[in-house]
Amino acid sequence: AYFKWSNLGIIMAVNGADALIASNLGLIPLMILFVLFSASVNLIMGSASAKWALLAPVFIPIFMLLGYSPELSQAVYRVGDSVTNIISPMMSYFALIIAYFQKYDKNAGLGTIIATMLPYSIIFFIGWTLFLIAWILLEIPLGPGVGIYYQLPG
Repeated sequence: AYFKWSNLGIIMAVNGADALIASNLGLIPLMILFVLFSASVNLIMGSASAKWALLAPVFIPIFMLLGYSPELSQAVYRVGDSVTNIISPMMSYFALIIAYFQKYDKNAGLGTIIATMLPYSIIFFIGWTLFLIAWILLEIPLGPGVGIYYQLPG
């Protein structure tokens, strides 16, 4: 409520968009950075909807000011969110995974699970990011009538 009341999201979006325009990053590097950011946030915050509620008011306007659709913002967020789910200790099923893992290895713990799943997480990161890049380069619609680019009204 205070975030909306203070207009902090809008201020951060305008300043962030100005900084990104000044940095002259292209679409692909920008989206890769957002995937990395989303994946990093996922490691410390478990709920996907709570993360999106926190990130969307800032990043959707930033990307819209840069000419990219809100749907692209969410697609890129979901890629970053999904690749680190299995290594995030904040995941709601992490304790259950440890319990099942300990059926086969009594000494297994948090580090064992993360070390075991990290290669998969890296492969998913590379694979999903390559799919995302291909999707962007081929300009495949993100949904019915929804493209990658956004035209600001007026």
